[in-house]
Amino acid sequence: MDLYHALTKDYMKKIISTIVFLVVTITTNAQQESLFSFYRNHMNIVNPAFAGAENETLLNSSYRKQWAGIKDAPETQAVSFGTHLGKSVGFGISMVHDKTFIEKQTFLGVDLSYKINLSETYRLYMGVKVGGNFYDVNTTGLQTNNVMSDPALESINNFNPNVGLGFYLKHEDFYVSLSSPRILSTERADENNGFASTATDRPHLYLSSGYNYMLNEKFDFIPSFMLRYVNGAPLNADITASVEYDKTINFGIAYRTSNVITGLFSVVASKRLTLGYAYESALENDLKGRANGTHEFILKFKI
Repeated sequence: MDLYHALTKDYMKKIISTIVFLVVTITTNAQQESLFSFYRNHMNIVNPAFAGAENETLLNSSYRKQWAGIKDAPETQAVSFGTHLGKSVGFGISMVHDKTFIEKQTFLGVDLSYKINLSETYRLYMGVKVGGNFYDVNTTGLQTNNVMSDPALESINNFNPNVGLGFYLKHEDFYVSLSSPRILSTERADENNGFASTATDRPHLYLSSGYNYMLNEKFDFIPSFMLRYVNGAPLNADITASVEYDKTINFGIAYRTSNVITGLFSVVASKRLTLGYAYESALENDLKGRANGTHEFILKFKI
């Protein structure tokens, strides 16, 4: 009987650690930090220097459902707020909440930026982000055949403080953004040889740029890219091309180097409100045929 319980316990431990591994694998596919098709609208999530750079008070909210049709697939909600305080100081708040099966994490950050006028047309913003990540892996909802609980399967619930830095160069027609929103390394769940353990998330580096090219009085061509780099993971980038009509309707296409293609559409519904939708589809994916792509919605509000 003792041998039976020991074998059962070891078997269930491997099953559950495999589940944890799948959760982490899904998160790792997103490079541990959230991906957004509308990255230009949520810039201060990854770059604190963007706070106040638009000389407006903006509130952005988005919802992202990855791999629709797959139960407990990743979901992301994000909110970013930015405003300017006086002529040179910007202030922002950002929140990103990720949920995947039994894993949840919420990052909250406060941004401060300072503007330097390099010339009549060039402005450099420097920013700092202060915040932290609430990380939770809840194993209580998992069903096992063990009468006694396994200490190795205890839930994880912690808070990891962090800081970030960013630079944002702005011109009337283009921008360049360089940042690392989470400089400090933090721990999370991982899998190693069939056993659950902890691993260290390394700092991410983001490089982005975009250009607004006027085709005529009604149409603008807007290419941009967002590059993400973290040591130990493949380089990941979104390359986007869109066309804007009369400063009101924007439609475009994007390619992610992880072999994902995206269609984007947004419309200015009123002077204060902009609505957007993006649909992503993996060109090659083991889940293709079972998952219905990824849906992303965004709401932009001028206060």
